[in-house]
Amino acid sequence: MSEKTRGTVGAARVRQLWHLLEPFHALLYYAPEVEEEMAALGYRTEDRWPTYFPLRAAPLGEVGAERVTSAFYSFSPRMTARHMEGAWGVARPRQVLTARLRGVDRAYRALLGAAVEGPALAEAAALARRAAELAGTEGRPLAAANAELPWPEAPHLQLWHAATILREHRGDGHLSALLVAGLDPVESLVSFAAIGAASVERFESRGWSREEWASARERLAARGLLEPDGSATPEGRALRRRVEEHTDRLAAAPWQSLGRADADRLGDLLGDHWVAVLSSGLLPSESTLGIGRV
Repeated sequence: MSEKTRGTVGAARVRQLWHLLEPFHALLYYAPEVEEEMAALGYRTEDRWPTYFPLRAAPLGEVGAERVTSAFYSFSPRMTARHMEGAWGVARPRQVLTARLRGVDRAYRALLGAAVEGPALAEAAALARRAAELAGTEGRPLAAANAELPWPEAPHLQLWHAATILREHRGDGHLSALLVAGLDPVESLVSFAAIGAASVERFESRGWSREEWASARERLAARGLLEPDGSATPEGRALRRRVEEHTDRLAAAPWQSLGRADADRLGDLLGDHWVAVLSSGLLPSESTLGIGRV
């Protein structure tokens, strides 16, 4: 393959591919089909958190709240402990893994219809799988845990599994970038809210108390990162920009290995399916990930 064909995948394209793939992964936490599968196991489904924690943590095995708090980072330890306490008494991780794959299968079929059997989705799945298999997992516990799981046979489930590995690969790298920037879990949310990535109310869903939020604001203000009204100073915006750029660099390796032509082809193939997922109305219009705002 020529160097031109492989090419360099720029940072903007790396971020765009994340924006395209994230909804394919995120259906796991919002699709009613997954909720039904989890309810059948015995999990409460009055809101998404009682299922979110075991669904996302299941690839790690039967871990406790401390390790989940470490891997998820920005959730209050109290919130993590509340939802992880007894989680594996309801169902074992292997049962949750089976339920989530069964639910995703049903959700994709409901949303995409005949397209799940189509050549475009199969080609997209093959490209996404190649990228996921090229993603190094050193120092990336959630990416590694998902990469260790067996690949599903159906192309639409391969697409979901690849999107999940790549999403967690980027997320693990993002935590490294936050640590380098000196932002602890609650400060990472406060500083992100300060640049308008999402509303304060959306970030508060991660379980931090008003006192903890206020204390984080004070710490960030003392560093010259926040204005008195809680908005970011120029220095605060610059720091968050460096965090996102650092995250892009850490997320680039699988795409550079895949090559520009194939990365561009994947983006083209995902377009119509991405629209179908977004237009379903299942995913929230505002995300703590700052998609579309960073």
